[in-house]
Amino acid sequence: MATTRLDRRRVARVALDLLNETGLDGLTLRAIAKELDVKAPALYWHFKDKQALLDEMATEMVRGAAADLAGTPDADWQTSVTTAMRALRRMLLHYRDGAKVYSGTYFTDTSYAAPVEAQLRRLTEAGFTTGAAARALMTAMSYTIGYVIEEQASGPRPGAAGAEGAAGAAGADGEGYDLVARAERLKDYPLAAAAGEEMFRGYEDGFEAGLAAVVAGVGVTLLGPGARPV
Repeated sequence: MATTRLDRRRVARVALDLLNETGLDGLTLRAIAKELDVKAPALYWHFKDKQALLDEMATEMVRGAAADLAGTPDADWQTSVTTAMRALRRMLLHYRDGAKVYSGTYFTDTSYAAPVEAQLRRLTEAGFTTGAAARALMTAMSYTIGYVIEEQASGPRPGAAGAEGAAGAAGADGEGYDLVARAERLKDYPLAAAAGEEMFRGYEDGFEAGLAAVVAGVGVTLLGPGARPV
């Protein structure tokens, strides 16, 4: 049996490592206990259920990326938010189903607070009200998390060749959505068929284009009229 002291952070780190092998659906307390060489009931001293474990896993993800999520020091707000959202996407993509794990969780400590404070400070210093700054940051984060959920669901997945993704069937080569089959199904809807290449390929470019639109939109709709020009 394991002799290393069991604590919440150690369990979360092992769970994140195991996540890359099993995906979220295959991640169980029993599997994590086996990896830790303990009995499953030992984990219930630390986590009352799987959701509590996911909360700790999401917090552990943020702990490792907090400096990057704070954005670029001394940068304008657009650069800072853009840099932070790129970091958030990288963090989520580092783990299989990382965006699903992260979405809807409650942080177990204040690791997230310093990055959020840094972003809100840059936004308010640029002329956003506190409320508008919070909405701007939440909008950018929601876009990023949602984008990665779809990216991970419909893009290439370990061992997923031929499996059904959230957006449709994966190609036989394991490269994600089968656009040829999709186009055939949508042959009577030519615009929708053609859109597949933009929606389900080139995720990096697609993310950047959408993020630029979000940041520009935030500047137009949420920045106060008396603020410095953007």
